[in-house]
Amino acid sequence: MSDTAGRPLGPGPGASATGEGLVRRHRRRWLRGSALGAAVLLVSAAGAGWAVYAKLSGNITADEAAAAELARYERERPTSLVRGAQNILLIGSDTRAGDGNGEYGRDLGSERSDTTILLHLAADRHSATAVSLPRDLMVDIPGCRRQDGSRSEPVFAMFNHAFQVGGSACTIRTVEKLTDIRIDHHMVVDFSGFKEMVDAVDGVQVCLKEPVDDKAAKLRLPAGRITLDGEQALGYVRVRKSLGDGSDTERMERQQRFLGALVDKVQSNDVLLNPVKLYPVLDAATSSLTTDPELASLRGLYQLVRGLRDIPTERVQFLTVPRESYVYDVNRDQLVEPEAEKLFARLRADEPVTVTRHPSQDLPGNTPGENGGSTPSPAPTFSGNTAAEHPCE
Repeated sequence: MSDTAGRPLGPGPGASATGEGLVRRHRRRWLRGSALGAAVLLVSAAGAGWAVYAKLSGNITADEAAAAELARYERERPTSLVRGAQNILLIGSDTRAGDGNGEYGRDLGSERSDTTILLHLAADRHSATAVSLPRDLMVDIPGCRRQDGSRSEPVFAMFNHAFQVGGSACTIRTVEKLTDIRIDHHMVVDFSGFKEMVDAVDGVQVCLKEPVDDKAAKLRLPAGRITLDGEQALGYVRVRKSLGDGSDTERMERQQRFLGALVDKVQSNDVLLNPVKLYPVLDAATSSLTTDPELASLRGLYQLVRGLRDIPTERVQFLTVPRESYVYDVNRDQLVEPEAEKLFARLRADEPVTVTRHPSQDLPGNTPGENGGSTPSPAPTFSGNTAAEHPCE
């Protein structure tokens, strides 16, 4: 049977082949659609990953000015003695500029290093030693480039004056002159970045022997075991008058104990292995962060810290450089020698540093032998603590 044009009305010959062709065409379209959907998902996931990477990397500011200034003085800088060992200068800036920092006072047009820590990473990445440098330490500060392009004259002054005069480059040159240790990298963190980091790990626990009420630091805390949020933690590590004996040394020891507790919190909660927990920590850690150009990306930071997650907390050590009251001003500090030089020498040579909360009263050196002679003393021990020692113990 056919229509008026002579076309068959029934299935006719070849109908089965035509049906199979339709099925094959539908299957090909479905496969193409599925492949396209998978590709879209893959690209979207990669795009999201790239967006996250770009955002976190974009949080970091590259300190190009410091790199240029340090290159200018490359010939006078110390050389690294141990391949693979790394020395990073961590600088806590008291700047009031930037988001979230204005509430801590007026920006007077200059900033100082509120906290400075020399972090030494052993070449085998089996230990890390963080040495606090007092901001009131009297040191020789070299002539440095100011922000306006002029140059300062060399001066003997408080350590934190270096950052005020010439920023991170001047601070690095001052530390290298003081210790003869090559600074490989540096990081500058302001108030806001520190607070966000603490909040990202849901606070850090400390113990207070008595309540604290300090209006200047906006800090009011009860006695006992308490978990500090970012705002409270910032006040806790910065306050001087209402905690301890009011000295900068006691404040640095409190900072060390807090940082140890923070490191322990990050490791114990498996933050480094959990992407959901890791992202807010990375976001907080990279926000308000200024580093040398080599570290100013997630890739740079990852290459630096990838071996650190395997360091036991008892091998993450904190101490203050041996210091005492400055002979001409009890409100200033000076190094205790030869103890300070012994510490610097061990860091330069990447030799182990031992810390304890209760060091021997005997100074490092030779001890009398049975026959009136002397025998080599063990490695010097310095006052400090480790990340494994909880502040409440």
